[in-house]
Amino acid sequence: MRLTVVGATGLVGRKMLEVLSERKISFDDVYLVASDASKGKILEVSGIRKEVIGVGDLLSKDVDVALFSAGSSVSKDLAPILAGKGTYVIDNSSAWRMNPEVPLVVPEINADIISQNTQIIANPNCSTIQMVMVLAPLHKRYKIKRLVVSTYQSVTGTGKKAVEQLESEIKGIDAVKVYPYQIFMNCLPHCDVFFDDGYTREELKLVNETKKILNDETIKVTATAVRVPVVGGHSESVNIEFERGFDLDDVRKVLSETPGVVLYDDPANNVYPMPIVSHEKDDVYVGRIRRDYTVENGLNLWVVADNLRKGAATNAVQILEYLIKNKIV
Repeated sequence: MRLTVVGATGLVGRKMLEVLSERKISFDDVYLVASDASKGKILEVSGIRKEVIGVGDLLSKDVDVALFSAGSSVSKDLAPILAGKGTYVIDNSSAWRMNPEVPLVVPEINADIISQNTQIIANPNCSTIQMVMVLAPLHKRYKIKRLVVSTYQSVTGTGKKAVEQLESEIKGIDAVKVYPYQIFMNCLPHCDVFFDDGYTREELKLVNETKKILNDETIKVTATAVRVPVVGGHSESVNIEFERGFDLDDVRKVLSETPGVVLYDDPANNVYPMPIVSHEKDDVYVGRIRRDYTVENGLNLWVVADNLRKGAATNAVQILEYLIKNKIV
């Protein structure tokens, strides 16, 4: 297998290299691709040191699988070219997620929609991935009617420059601002761009991607996305209204038996999910499980995951593992 990672020098790209190494993905050759400014840098994957090449250099190579984390514009331009040459593209940007012909995949939930003819596969938004990991088994059992989600998202979701802004502000150093305000000791109810109706693109990703992954357009979803001065993971307050009644013990049992989900719920002993719990881990943590007494069949959950791992790199590599396991590549 000949593999490429496009956007290899970014936060998610570097995490992809880590996850590929950790999960011992076997390949015959690998090409690490980034912008021209990063050409010539040396990165390591699976103990192999490789020089970063540019997009133009990649086009002359034969590649079986491409992991993309280079932004929507690069994905829109480059993914169809590679797909046309027979490359399977696993794209981490938002470019293809809502394309009806492109599967939006969380492997534990819907990997079976991938076929031999699926040349482009979309990796969902980080906040969506961790939420649907918890929602999917509950939806199957109780049928979700309505969701209200508020996110508390790490600066790593914005990228390296956002992390640098936070680190500089902590030290009291002037820094280039990625956000319109300081992020240290602050919370910004502003993730991505605002639309005319007052919602942000990040909020609409949660709405639309959830319905597509769960394959149910009847679910009503509303979201508020907030950036917080945290490095290590995204947190979400999720309020669910089910169509069917539920027992809390059964909810806990369902979640405890869900692969990739860790039930972390003992508030009497101060056990509940936090970013420092999920940091550098691949599992999704769920806790603070309790009834919402204001509606019939209402449930509150608190969901936390490392947005660079399960929220991005790990999910993409798991898709690659599915392709390998099922002899698609």
